[in-house]
Amino acid sequence: MEKIHKTDAEWQALLTPEQYQVTRHGGTECAFTGALWNDHRDGVYHCVCCDLPLFDAGTKFESGTGWPSFFDPARNDAVISREDNSYGMRRVEVLCARCDAHLGHVFPDGPKPTGLRYCINSASLNLQPRS
Repeated sequence: MEKIHKTDAEWQALLTPEQYQVTRHGGTECAFTGALWNDHRDGVYHCVCCDLPLFDAGTKFESGTGWPSFFDPARNDAVISREDNSYGMRRVEVLCARCDAHLGHVFPDGPKPTGLRYCINSASLNLQPRS
């Protein structure tokens, strides 16, 4: 997959301040405040930065955490992960594979069939309803 690279100024012009802070600087929105944590519409969640399809609504589940949670990406190559040892914790950060936008983190406490919980910031996603 070909990477998308933009300057900070280009990202700032494209994104809201919250989207920019979350996706380009690894920020996190407060639990239960994001626009999509309790959204139950059918569709596909795309990266707010580059429009790559990331998660299908069919894999979304209620985790009780206050962030949209998914048990599987839309495609195997849609997201990448890397170790995150910030804030004295050991976690796995999830990034968009095309533009390296910070999406959230993945944890090994999700439902079957994967056992994974992709805990994703609403600010990093754009839901495109199915037609």
